[in-house]
Amino acid sequence: MRTWLRGLCTGLMLLAAGPMAAAASQSAPAVATPPAAPAGDADGYSYDAQGRRDPFVTLVGRGVESAATGSHGEGLQGLTVAELSLRGVILHRRGYVAIVQGADQKTHMVKPNDRLADGTVKAISPDGLTIVQEVNDPLSLVKQKEIRKTLHGSDEGK
Repeated sequence: MRTWLRGLCTGLMLLAAGPMAAAASQSAPAVATPPAAPAGDADGYSYDAQGRRDPFVTLVGRGVESAATGSHGEGLQGLTVAELSLRGVILHRRGYVAIVQGADQKTHMVKPNDRLADGTVKAISPDGLTIVQEVNDPLSLVKQKEIRKTLHGSDEGK
């Protein structure tokens, strides 16, 4: 009776698997072997990018380097408006001159119409500095904005 029941169960499994499996099982006994793990981690997982990014790598902090690296050039033309801090204003024969400090902790003397990496010094007054910043955003309707740097630390226009 057991042999008959075992044969019935085997026949039902073969019928469920299809006619090709039935022919293969009659000729040779079926031995289940686990699939070989691809070469990779100890867990058997590896990611083949094929030109795509890895979905498990964070996107935060990736991409273009920040402008604070000073890669725009040397001297005053290498400073951006965001890096610039006003340290003092001096009255000169031809008008006011501003003393500014960059992210590299170097000080520079600026006059009106001096160029920065992303703007131009528009005016210098006894209490601050006005810079016309060029906006480099293709979605922005405004292409220039005025930034005011004051001696007392409160920046306007940001």
